[in-house]
Amino acid sequence: MEIVNNIFFFIVAISILVAFHEFGHFWVARKVGVKVLRFSVGFGKAFLSFRRSPGDTEYVLSIIPLGGYVKMVDEREGHVEPEDLPYSFNRQPLWARSAIVAAGPFFNIILAVFLFWCVLVLGEVGMRPIVGPVKIDTLAAQAGFQEGEEIIAVDDKAAPTWTEVMGQLFSSALKGNREIAVKVLTVDEREEVRTLFLLDSDVEEPQKFNERLGLEPWTPDLKPVIGRVIEDGAAAKSGLKIGDLLLSADGVEIDEWMQWVEFVQARPEQLINLLIERDGILMDLQIVPALVEEGDKKIGKIGAAVQIDKTLIESLKVTHYLPPLEAVPVAFERTWFISISTLKMLGNMLIGKVSVNNLSGPISIAQYAGQTADMGLTHFLKYLALISVSLGVLNLLPVPVLDGGHLLFFLVEAIKGGPIGVRTQIYFQQMGMMVLMTLMVFAVFLDLERIFQ
Repeated sequence: MEIVNNIFFFIVAISILVAFHEFGHFWVARKVGVKVLRFSVGFGKAFLSFRRSPGDTEYVLSIIPLGGYVKMVDEREGHVEPEDLPYSFNRQPLWARSAIVAAGPFFNIILAVFLFWCVLVLGEVGMRPIVGPVKIDTLAAQAGFQEGEEIIAVDDKAAPTWTEVMGQLFSSALKGNREIAVKVLTVDEREEVRTLFLLDSDVEEPQKFNERLGLEPWTPDLKPVIGRVIEDGAAAKSGLKIGDLLLSADGVEIDEWMQWVEFVQARPEQLINLLIERDGILMDLQIVPALVEEGDKKIGKIGAAVQIDKTLIESLKVTHYLPPLEAVPVAFERTWFISISTLKMLGNMLIGKVSVNNLSGPISIAQYAGQTADMGLTHFLKYLALISVSLGVLNLLPVPVLDGGHLLFFLVEAIKGGPIGVRTQIYFQQMGMMVLMTLMVFAVFLDLERIFQ
C-alpha cells in the first residue's frame, strides 16, 4: 500500500507541476500571437479532449501522466497551412520566442511562491526549537549552547520551529555570513545571544554543515517500549511485538530508548540476548541487528520504533503562520533562497566540492510525495513548492533539450545575427539528451542503493 500511495501522490505532484509549466508556455504563446494546436497534460494516447471550434486549441489529458507538452504551429515540425504562417513559432521575433520558452520555468517559480505563501498563511506545524545535548568540538559547543535552551531568533529573524532555525542558519551561511547571532531563551528564562563562527569549509554541503554545527533537537527520555515493528525486520523476526518493554540486553539494564538505540547501533550482525516484559510476563528473546551503512559508518538496526506519549509530543509542537500580507515577502525570500541553494549545490557538485550522493532520483521524489501527503496538506504543499523550484531552476540550465538550452541558442542567434543551423541544433540536443539520460540512470542507481541500504 505504501508503494501505491507514493506512486499516486507522485503522479498528482508531477501532473500539477508539469501542467503549470506547460501552461506558462501556452499562455505566453497565445499572448504574443503564436497559434497553439494542442495543450496536453501527459503523453501518449489521449483519453479526454476538448476543443471549442475546429480551428482552436485542443486541450488533452493523455494516458501517461508523467509530463506534458504544448504543440505550436512551427514550420520546422511539419507542414503549415498558408493562412497559419504568420502565427508560426519559428516566424516570431527573437524576443517573442525567448519569452515563450522562458515562461515555463518562470511559471514554476511563481507557483512555488504561491505555494509557500499558502503554507505560511495556513500555518505550518513544527517542533519547538529546544536544543538537545550539544556535542563537544562543534560550532554549537564553541558558541556556548546548552541543552534545554529554546532558540528564539537567528540574525534577528524569528525562528519559531526547528525547521525554521535550521533553514535560517543554512541560509545565513550560504549568504556568506561567517558570524551568525542566535538568540536563545535559557532554562532560567533569560534571553542571551550565542554567536556561531563559521569557516568556508563548514558550508560546502548540508550534511557536513549539520555535523559541524552540532545542534540537535531536544527529545524527552522515552521508556524502551516498542511502538512499531517493521515487517521482515530483525525485530519482527525475533518475535518482538508492539507494547513489549525492554528490560535488559546481554545483562545490561535498559532504562531509556536512546540507550537501546545506541546499544543496537554498536552491534551490527551480533546476537543480543534480550529480557522483555509482555503483558506482565518476563520473556527471553534473541535478536540480530541488521547491518546498515550510513555514510562511512556501519551500524546496527532492528526495524522497530519507540512508543511515544502523544500528549508529550503535542506539547513540543508549535504552529507557525503569518498574516496574508506579511507572508508575501517571506514566500519570495524562501523561493529565492531555494533557487540559489539549488544552483550552488549543482555548481559545487560539478567542481567536486559536494558529493553527487546528494542527488535524488524519481524513486526518492516519489517516496517524499507519499510521506509528505501522509503528514498533511501544508507538508505536501511545501513539497510541491520545493519540486516546483527545482523544476524551474533545472529547466533554465543551458543544456540543449531543456528550456535553458533553447534560450542559449537564441542568445547565439542574437550575437551572430541569424539562427543556428537545424543540423547543429539537432546534434547538440542529442548530446544534451545523452547527458540527461546518464544523470537519470545515475540518480535511479543512487535511489536503489539507498533502498537496499
